[in-house]
Amino acid sequence: MIGEICYWIFNMSIVASLMGLIVLLVRRIKGIPRRISVFLWLIPFFRMCIPFGINSSWSLMSLISRFTTRTVTVYEAGDDLAFSFTNTIMAADSYSPMTYKVNILEDVFKVAGTVWLTVALAILIALTIIYVTTKIETDDARLLEKGIYLSDKVSGPAVYGIIRPKIILPESYEGQDLEYVIQHEKTHIRRLDNLWRIIGFIVASLHWFNPLSWIFLKYFLEDLELACDEMAVANYGEEERKDYARALLSCSQSKSMLVSAFGGAKVRTRIENVLSYKQMTIFSAIGFTALIIIIIYTLITNAG
Repeated sequence: MIGEICYWIFNMSIVASLMGLIVLLVRRIKGIPRRISVFLWLIPFFRMCIPFGINSSWSLMSLISRFTTRTVTVYEAGDDLAFSFTNTIMAADSYSPMTYKVNILEDVFKVAGTVWLTVALAILIALTIIYVTTKIETDDARLLEKGIYLSDKVSGPAVYGIIRPKIILPESYEGQDLEYVIQHEKTHIRRLDNLWRIIGFIVASLHWFNPLSWIFLKYFLEDLELACDEMAVANYGEEERKDYARALLSCSQSKSMLVSAFGGAKVRTRIENVLSYKQMTIFSAIGFTALIIIIIYTLITNAG
């Protein structure tokens, strides 16, 4: 069983890598707001987590499958609806039950599966320890106002927790003008960014053997911050956006990788993004949303 799981994990990771690279290219298109383009990361996320997909003649996989991969149908409800696994490795003769083209491959995938599971569990345990340790360290934070705390254990403002998130600021921030910091962190809370951040780390941990999974995680976390900035300044005028940018410069980055911080990601990129922010019209919002949906559909479906 562990060998079969490993076989499909490797297949999923290969396809997710290709889709993630396409996302990296698309996100470089200027003009697409980050608060919309961030949803493109759903593509490699689903490819890494869900082994099967809906078949579609409009899928990019329909073109790719002619050269490098094939699909294995797992359920066919009719001529127009079928689900399949992507099968890039193509090392098996049959899949239910799974029999490999060469007998030694069964032992190879069993060993590889054991190594994969051991390392993945070790990383997940380490992340859990980091999360619990961080939470314990901030339990003695002093209440400043509702939902906002001060602590000498943190280096920069950030949101801690998922179910009952807290905004925790360094003690040195007491008495300062915190309007932009609080606005940013409250936006993180509304967007559930801490939850998405942890999910991203879990997915990358399951695909730890694939260096691209960690690269995708890095850019995904950057896009979360950029999208949060855009939503935070949505109702600000030009001067207020400049003040927000100055606040970014003055904030230290949080040392915890599992929290959403005001000073996180590349500050220069965020400042440029904030200062160049433009309010979307209804037509541009509809157009960008339709574009993202089309891209997601073509990349998340399998060859029809």
